[in-house]
Amino acid sequence: MVAPGTGSLASAIADAAPGDVLTLTDGAYLGSVVIDRALSITGPREAVVDGQGSGSVLTITAPDVQLTGFTVTGSGRINQDLDAGVKIEKGADRARVENLLVAGNMHGIDVHGGRDTAVIGNEIIGTDSPRMNERGNGIYVWNSPGTLLEGNVIRFGRDGIFSNASSHSIYRDNIMRDLRFAVHFMYTRNTEVSGNVSIGNHLGFAIMFSNQARILNNLSLGDREHGLMLNYANSADVTGNLVRGGTKKCFFIYNAHKNLIWDNRFEGCGIGIHFTAGSEKNILTGNAFIANREQVKYVGTRNVEWSHEGRGNFWSDHPAFDLNGDDIADSFYRPNDVMDQILWSQPAASLLIGSPAVQLVRWSQRDFPATLPGGVRDSAPLMRPLTMTVPPKILGYESEAAGRWAEGNHDDTDPDNLSAH
Repeated sequence: MVAPGTGSLASAIADAAPGDVLTLTDGAYLGSVVIDRALSITGPREAVVDGQGSGSVLTITAPDVQLTGFTVTGSGRINQDLDAGVKIEKGADRARVENLLVAGNMHGIDVHGGRDTAVIGNEIIGTDSPRMNERGNGIYVWNSPGTLLEGNVIRFGRDGIFSNASSHSIYRDNIMRDLRFAVHFMYTRNTEVSGNVSIGNHLGFAIMFSNQARILNNLSLGDREHGLMLNYANSADVTGNLVRGGTKKCFFIYNAHKNLIWDNRFEGCGIGIHFTAGSEKNILTGNAFIANREQVKYVGTRNVEWSHEGRGNFWSDHPAFDLNGDDIADSFYRPNDVMDQILWSQPAASLLIGSPAVQLVRWSQRDFPATLPGGVRDSAPLMRPLTMTVPPKILGYESEAAGRWAEGNHDDTDPDNLSAH
C-alpha cells in the first residue's frame, strides 16, 4: 500500500522491484512521476495523482507497466512539449492503461513510441479553453505500432484520437464528444477504426495522408462539417458506417484513390457525398443516400460509374420502378447536370433556378444526353436502403447535440484549414 502525500508515489517506485504491485488509497499523490521499471499501479478513482501543473503527470519509460483504476490530473499546459496525463515513451512496450479517469490535462494519454500499448476503458476529459486548436488531444498515438484503443470515453479537448506516423493498430468502440475531430489520421497505415461513436464534433473521422485504413461500423451523429473524410487517403475499406444529422457533408473525398466504399448510410446532410480533386479507381456500392439536400457534388469532367458487379446504391430521390422484382431499379441514376456545376461555381446563379432558360438547359440534357458533362452515373440503383440501429444510450447523446450548430456554436476552429494539426 502506498499512502498519499507529496512525492510518496515516486518514493514507492524507487523502492519497488520489477513485477511489484503498488496499491494506492484514497487521497492526493502530489508531484509528477517517472515509472522506470515493470510495475503495476492500481487504486480507486478517489486516489488522485496530481502533477500540479508541471510536465507530464505519469511518464512510463520501462516495458510491461500497468496502470489501473485511479485518477490522473494536473499536467503542464505546454502543447509543444506534449504535456500529458500519461506519457508512454519509446521502449515502454506493452504498457496497459485501464479504467483511469484522466481529467484536466493538456493531452490525456500520449502513446509516444511504445509498441503494443493497450488503452482500455478510460474516461478522458480534456480542457475546454476558448480556442479549440490550442487544446490537447484525448489520446495521441505517434509511431507506436500495435496500439489498441478500446472502450474509452473522450470529451472536450482538440481531437479525440490523433494518430500520427503510426501503423498496424486497432481503435475500436470509443465514444467521442465535443471535439474538433473524433478520429484524425496523419500518415497512418494498416489501422482499423471500428465501432466508434462521434457525436457533436466539428468533424467525425478524418483519414488524411494515410494508406490501407479500415473504417468499419462507426457512427457520426450531429457532427458539423463532415462525417467521414478521405483526404489523400488510398486503399481504404470503408463499410458499415452511419452518418446523419445536420452535417454539411456526410462524406468528403479529396484526391483519394483505390478505396472500397460499400454498405454505408449517409442521411440528412447538406451534401451526401462531395467527390473532387481527381480521385480515381474508387468503388461505391451498396450505400444508401437518404434525404440529403444535395445527394452528390461531383467536381470533375470524367464519367464515373458508381455501381459494381451489377449492384449500385440506394438514392432516396430516385423515382424508380422494379418490374422484374430483382431489387435493382429499371432506370439508371444520374445526380448532377451542367446547371449543378454552374451553381457550385457561381452560387448567385441560384436566383435564376426557376427561369425558363435554366429549365430549357435541363430539358435538353434530359432528352439529349450527349450534351451532359462528365459526372456520376449509377447504372444499377438499389430499390431498398440498408438499415442501421443506434443503441438507446447513443440516441440520448445524439438528442443532446441536436441543433447545436444551428445555434452558431462553432468555436474558433476551421476543419477545412487542414494545416492546423
